[in-house]
Amino acid sequence: MRSIWKGAITFGLVNVPVKVYSATEDHDISLHQVHDADGGRIRYQRVCEIDGKVVEYAHIDKAYDDGERTVIITADDLASLPAEKSREIDVVEFVPSDQIDPIRFDRSYYLEPDSKSSKAYVLLRRTLEETDRTAIVQFALRQKSRLAALRVQGEVLLLQTLLWDDEVRDAKFTSLNDRPTVSAKELEMSARLVDSYSADFEPSKFTDEYQVQLRQLIDAKLEAGDAVDTEETFGESAKNDEDSGGEVLDLMEALRQSVEKSRAKGGEKSSTTRAPRKTAAKKPA
Repeated sequence: MRSIWKGAITFGLVNVPVKVYSATEDHDISLHQVHDADGGRIRYQRVCEIDGKVVEYAHIDKAYDDGERTVIITADDLASLPAEKSREIDVVEFVPSDQIDPIRFDRSYYLEPDSKSSKAYVLLRRTLEETDRTAIVQFALRQKSRLAALRVQGEVLLLQTLLWDDEVRDAKFTSLNDRPTVSAKELEMSARLVDSYSADFEPSKFTDEYQVQLRQLIDAKLEAGDAVDTEETFGESAKNDEDSGGEVLDLMEALRQSVEKSRAKGGEKSSTTRAPRKTAAKKPA
Protein backbone atom coordinates (compact mmCIF):
# COMPACT_ATOMS: atom_id res chain seq x y z
CA MET A 1 0.00 0.00 0.00
CA ARG A 2 1.05 3.60 -0.59
CA SER A 3 0.37 6.27 2.01
CA ILE A 4 -1.86 9.13 0.86
CA TRP A 5 -1.13 11.60 3.66
CA LYS A 6 1.27 12.21 6.53
CA GLY A 7 0.55 14.06 9.74
CA ALA A 8 0.30 13.67 13.48
CA ILE A 9 -2.43 12.88 15.97
CA THR A 10 -2.37 15.55 18.67
CA PHE A 11 -4.14 15.67 22.02
CA GLY A 12 -2.83 17.65 24.97
CA LEU A 13 0.96 17.52 24.79
CA VAL A 14 0.93 14.14 23.06
CA ASN A 15 2.03 14.01 19.43
CA VAL A 16 1.75 10.77 17.43
CA PRO A 17 3.25 10.95 13.90
CA VAL A 18 1.32 8.76 11.48
CA LYS A 19 0.98 7.80 7.82
CA VAL A 20 -2.53 7.46 6.38
CA TYR A 21 -3.55 4.64 4.02
CA SER A 22 -6.88 3.90 2.33
CA ALA A 23 -8.36 0.92 4.16
CA THR A 24 -10.73 -0.13 1.37
CA GLU A 25 -10.63 -0.64 -2.40
CA ASP A 26 -13.15 -1.16 -5.18
CA HIS A 27 -13.23 -4.71 -6.62
CA ASP A 28 -15.61 -3.90 -9.50
CA ILE A 29 -14.43 -4.82 -12.99
CA SER A 30 -13.57 -1.65 -14.89
CA LEU A 31 -15.75 -1.04 -17.95
CA HIS A 32 -15.72 1.80 -20.48
CA GLN A 33 -18.26 2.93 -23.05
CA VAL A 34 -18.27 2.18 -26.79
CA HIS A 35 -20.56 3.00 -29.72
CA ASP A 36 -23.00 0.10 -30.24
CA ALA A 37 -22.83 0.47 -34.04
CA ASP A 38 -19.07 0.02 -34.53
CA GLY A 39 -17.50 -0.53 -31.10
CA GLY A 40 -15.66 2.80 -31.26
CA ARG A 41 -14.37 4.11 -27.93
CA ILE A 42 -16.38 6.96 -26.41
CA ARG A 43 -14.26 9.47 -24.50
CA TYR A 44 -15.06 12.05 -21.88
CA GLN A 45 -13.36 15.32 -22.69
CA ARG A 46 -13.06 18.58 -20.75
CA VAL A 47 -13.94 21.19 -23.36
CA CYS A 48 -13.77 24.95 -22.78
CA GLU A 49 -17.11 26.53 -23.70
CA ILE A 50 -15.41 29.77 -24.83
CA ASP A 51 -12.81 28.51 -27.33
CA GLY A 52 -14.16 24.96 -27.83
CA LYS A 53 -10.75 23.40 -27.16
CA VAL A 54 -9.98 20.35 -25.02
CA VAL A 55 -8.26 21.55 -21.84
CA GLU A 56 -5.57 19.56 -20.04
CA TYR A 57 -6.33 18.79 -16.41
CA ALA A 58 -3.29 20.83 -15.29
CA HIS A 59 -4.94 23.99 -16.67
CA ILE A 60 -8.31 23.52 -14.97
CA ASP A 61 -9.27 25.65 -11.97
CA LYS A 62 -12.38 25.50 -9.83
CA ALA A 63 -15.14 28.12 -9.70
CA TYR A 64 -18.28 29.06 -7.79
CA ASP A 65 -21.23 30.90 -9.26
CA ASP A 66 -24.16 32.47 -7.41
CA GLY A 67 -26.34 32.61 -10.50
CA GLU A 68 -25.09 36.01 -11.68
CA ARG A 69 -21.36 36.11 -10.92
CA THR A 70 -18.59 33.51 -11.01
CA VAL A 71 -15.59 33.44 -8.69
CA ILE A 72 -12.56 31.55 -10.02
CA ILE A 73 -10.58 29.73 -7.32
CA THR A 74 -7.06 28.62 -8.23
CA ALA A 75 -4.98 25.82 -6.74
CA ASP A 76 -2.88 28.48 -4.98
CA ASP A 77 -6.05 29.95 -3.45
CA LEU A 78 -7.03 26.56 -2.05
CA ALA A 79 -3.52 25.85 -0.78
CA SER A 80 -3.53 29.17 1.10
CA LEU A 81 -6.46 28.14 3.30
CA PRO A 82 -5.25 27.53 6.88
CA ALA A 83 -7.15 24.26 7.23
CA GLU A 84 -5.46 22.79 4.16
CA LYS A 85 -1.99 23.68 5.43
CA SER A 86 -2.49 21.85 8.72
CA ARG A 87 -0.93 18.40 9.03
CA GLU A 88 -2.47 17.63 12.38
CA ILE A 89 -5.27 15.28 13.33
CA ASP A 90 -6.65 17.13 16.34
CA VAL A 91 -8.45 15.11 19.00
CA VAL A 92 -11.53 17.08 20.06
CA GLU A 93 -12.96 14.63 22.59
CA PHE A 94 -13.15 10.98 23.62
CA VAL A 95 -16.67 9.53 23.52
CA PRO A 96 -18.24 6.15 24.36
CA SER A 97 -17.87 4.02 21.24
CA ASP A 98 -21.54 3.03 21.17
CA GLN A 99 -22.63 6.68 20.82
CA ILE A 100 -21.54 6.90 17.18
CA ASP A 101 -24.36 5.97 14.81
CA PRO A 102 -22.99 3.80 11.93
CA ILE A 103 -25.00 5.89 9.44
CA ARG A 104 -22.42 8.64 9.92
CA PHE A 105 -19.43 6.53 8.79
CA ASP A 106 -18.01 7.49 5.39
CA ARG A 107 -14.47 6.35 4.40
CA SER A 108 -11.95 4.30 6.35
CA TYR A 109 -8.18 4.78 6.63
CA TYR A 110 -5.45 2.83 8.38
CA LEU A 111 -2.90 4.77 10.41
CA GLU A 112 0.72 3.56 10.59
CA PRO A 113 3.30 4.88 13.09
CA ASP A 114 5.66 7.31 11.35
CA SER A 115 8.49 7.63 13.86
CA LYS A 116 11.47 5.60 15.08
CA SER A 117 9.56 4.65 18.20
CA SER A 118 5.94 3.46 18.08
CA LYS A 119 5.44 3.85 21.84
CA ALA A 120 3.10 6.88 21.61
CA TYR A 121 1.08 5.07 18.92
CA VAL A 122 0.76 1.90 20.99
CA LEU A 123 -0.06 3.92 24.11
CA LEU A 124 -2.97 5.65 22.36
CA ARG A 125 -4.22 2.36 20.91
CA ARG A 126 -4.11 0.59 24.26
CA THR A 127 -5.81 3.52 25.99
CA LEU A 128 -8.70 3.50 23.51
CA GLU A 129 -9.06 -0.27 23.93
CA GLU A 130 -9.09 -0.29 27.72
CA THR A 131 -11.40 2.70 28.11
CA ASP A 132 -13.76 1.57 25.31
CA ARG A 133 -13.65 5.08 23.92
CA THR A 134 -13.47 6.50 20.42
CA ALA A 135 -11.59 9.71 19.66
CA ILE A 136 -13.50 12.34 17.70
CA VAL A 137 -10.95 14.20 15.58
CA GLN A 138 -10.79 16.98 13.00
CA PHE A 139 -8.28 17.36 10.17
CA ALA A 140 -7.94 18.53 6.57
CA LEU A 141 -7.53 16.12 3.67
CA ARG A 142 -7.81 16.79 -0.07
CA GLN A 143 -9.16 20.32 0.26
CA LYS A 144 -11.84 19.42 2.78
CA SER A 145 -12.19 19.74 6.54
CA ARG A 146 -12.99 16.33 7.94
CA LEU A 147 -14.69 15.08 11.06
CA ALA A 148 -13.67 11.53 11.94
CA ALA A 149 -13.75 8.75 14.50
CA LEU A 150 -10.39 7.35 15.58
CA ARG A 151 -10.73 3.83 16.96
CA VAL A 152 -8.92 0.52 17.24
CA GLN A 153 -9.05 -2.21 14.58
CA GLY A 154 -6.98 -5.17 15.73
CA GLU A 155 -3.40 -3.92 16.12
CA VAL A 156 -4.01 -0.79 14.04
CA LEU A 157 -5.55 2.62 14.63
CA LEU A 158 -8.42 3.13 12.21
CA LEU A 159 -9.61 6.56 11.09
CA GLN A 160 -13.20 6.68 9.81
CA THR A 161 -14.44 9.95 8.41
CA LEU A 162 -17.90 10.99 9.57
CA LEU A 163 -20.67 12.78 7.75
CA TRP A 164 -21.35 16.25 9.11
CA ASP A 165 -24.62 16.66 10.96
CA ASP A 166 -26.34 18.47 8.09
CA GLU A 167 -25.35 15.70 5.67
CA VAL A 168 -27.52 13.08 7.39
CA ARG A 169 -31.15 13.28 6.32
CA ASP A 170 -34.09 12.82 8.64
CA ALA A 171 -36.34 9.87 7.83
CA LYS A 172 -39.70 11.59 7.66
CA PHE A 173 -42.23 9.31 5.99
CA THR A 174 -45.97 9.80 6.35
CA SER A 175 -46.43 6.02 6.24
CA LEU A 176 -44.70 5.83 9.63
CA ASN A 177 -47.58 7.78 11.17
CA ASP A 178 -49.68 4.61 11.09
CA ARG A 179 -49.76 2.67 14.34
CA PRO A 180 -50.70 -0.93 13.45
CA THR A 181 -51.35 -3.33 16.30
CA VAL A 182 -48.73 -6.07 16.72
CA SER A 183 -49.88 -8.99 18.86
CA ALA A 184 -47.66 -10.81 21.34
CA LYS A 185 -48.03 -14.00 19.27
CA GLU A 186 -46.85 -12.28 16.09
CA LEU A 187 -43.87 -10.81 17.91
CA GLU A 188 -42.98 -14.21 19.35
CA MET A 189 -43.13 -15.90 15.93
CA SER A 190 -41.03 -13.13 14.41
CA ALA A 191 -38.42 -13.55 17.16
CA ARG A 192 -38.30 -17.30 16.45
CA LEU A 193 -37.67 -16.61 12.78
CA VAL A 194 -34.82 -14.25 13.66
CA ASP A 195 -33.38 -16.87 15.99
CA SER A 196 -33.43 -19.48 13.22
CA TYR A 197 -31.25 -17.21 11.07
CA SER A 198 -28.90 -16.20 13.90
CA ALA A 199 -25.13 -16.51 13.22
CA ASP A 200 -21.82 -14.78 13.77
CA PHE A 201 -20.98 -12.37 10.96
CA GLU A 202 -18.17 -13.68 8.73
CA PRO A 203 -17.61 -11.33 5.75
CA SER A 204 -15.55 -13.97 3.89
CA LYS A 205 -18.69 -16.10 3.46
CA PHE A 206 -20.23 -13.55 1.12
CA THR A 207 -19.35 -13.04 -2.55
CA ASP A 208 -20.21 -10.32 -5.04
CA GLU A 209 -22.06 -12.64 -7.41
CA TYR A 210 -22.62 -9.95 -10.03
CA GLN A 211 -18.88 -9.35 -10.46
CA VAL A 212 -18.20 -13.09 -10.57
CA GLN A 213 -20.81 -13.60 -13.30
CA LEU A 214 -19.55 -10.54 -15.19
CA ARG A 215 -16.01 -11.98 -15.19
CA GLN A 216 -17.37 -15.33 -16.41
CA LEU A 217 -19.23 -13.55 -19.22
CA ILE A 218 -16.07 -11.67 -20.28
CA ASP A 219 -13.93 -14.83 -20.19
CA ALA A 220 -16.53 -16.74 -22.22
CA LYS A 221 -16.61 -14.03 -24.90
CA LEU A 222 -12.80 -13.98 -25.07
CA GLU A 223 -12.64 -17.77 -25.36
CA ALA A 224 -15.26 -17.75 -28.12
CA GLY A 225 -13.35 -15.09 -30.06
CA ASP A 226 -16.12 -12.59 -29.56
CA ALA A 227 -13.77 -9.61 -29.24
CA VAL A 228 -12.14 -6.88 -31.34
CA ASP A 229 -8.61 -5.48 -31.38
CA THR A 230 -8.39 -2.73 -28.77
CA GLU A 231 -6.56 -0.31 -31.09
CA GLU A 232 -9.44 -0.52 -33.57
CA THR A 233 -11.85 0.88 -30.98
CA PHE A 234 -10.00 4.21 -31.04
CA GLY A 235 -10.58 4.75 -34.79
CA GLU A 236 -8.38 6.40 -37.42
CA SER A 237 -9.05 9.98 -36.27
CA ALA A 238 -7.73 9.22 -32.80
CA LYS A 239 -4.59 7.61 -34.26
CA ASN A 240 -3.99 10.64 -36.47
CA ASP A 241 -4.43 12.97 -33.51
CA GLU A 242 -1.86 10.99 -31.54
CA ASP A 243 0.61 11.01 -34.42
CA SER A 244 0.24 14.75 -34.97
CA GLY A 245 0.26 15.69 -31.31
CA GLY A 246 -3.45 16.55 -31.37
CA GLU A 247 -5.36 17.71 -28.31
CA VAL A 248 -7.80 14.79 -28.00
CA LEU A 249 -7.24 13.47 -24.47
CA ASP A 250 -9.28 11.33 -22.16
CA LEU A 251 -9.24 12.12 -18.45
CA MET A 252 -6.70 9.47 -17.39
CA GLU A 253 -4.28 10.45 -20.16
CA ALA A 254 -4.59 14.12 -19.18
CA LEU A 255 -3.83 13.23 -15.58
CA ARG A 256 -0.80 11.14 -16.59
CA GLN A 257 0.67 13.88 -18.76
CA SER A 258 0.06 16.52 -16.10
CA VAL A 259 1.90 14.46 -13.51
CA GLU A 260 4.84 13.87 -15.87
CA LYS A 261 5.12 17.60 -16.64
CA SER A 262 5.01 18.41 -12.95
CA ARG A 263 7.78 15.91 -12.24
CA ALA A 264 9.87 17.31 -15.07
CA LYS A 265 9.58 20.85 -13.72
CA GLY A 266 10.46 19.66 -10.24
CA GLY A 267 13.50 17.84 -11.60
CA GLU A 268 14.77 20.96 -13.38
CA LYS A 269 14.57 23.00 -10.18
CA SER A 270 16.23 20.38 -7.98
CA SER A 271 19.08 19.76 -10.45
CA THR A 272 20.41 23.25 -9.84
CA THR A 273 20.94 22.57 -6.16
CA ARG A 274 21.91 18.89 -5.90
CA ALA A 275 22.93 15.93 -7.99
CA PRO A 276 20.01 14.01 -9.46
CA ARG A 277 19.04 10.75 -7.80
CA LYS A 278 16.85 7.87 -8.85
CA THR A 279 13.42 7.69 -7.31
CA ALA A 280 10.67 5.14 -7.57
CA ALA A 281 7.99 6.07 -10.10
CA LYS A 282 4.67 6.96 -8.57
CA LYS A 283 1.26 6.48 -10.06
CA PRO A 284 -1.08 9.50 -10.13
CA ALA A 285 -3.48 9.65 -7.14
